[in-house]
Amino acid sequence: MKLKVTTEGVIIPKALLEGFDEVEVSKKNGFILVIPTIKRDPILELGQHPVICGVSDASENHDKYLYETIS
Repeated sequence: MKLKVTTEGVIIPKALLEGFDEVEVSKKNGFILVIPTIKRDPILELGQHPVICGVSDASENHDKYLYETIS
């Protein structure tokens, strides 16, 4: 596909950007890159780096361990 460069720049057809809300545009080594950005959901990243804490039921009873007062 060839696109005409105007005084405003280039318009990329929406069909090529379907499913994306935002893109990052950069120029590297003479190439113009248009890279869709993907919004990360921090909730989906939970549990990727588990901590060893010495209890076997921490995932089931996490509230107990987080909110129980230490005596």
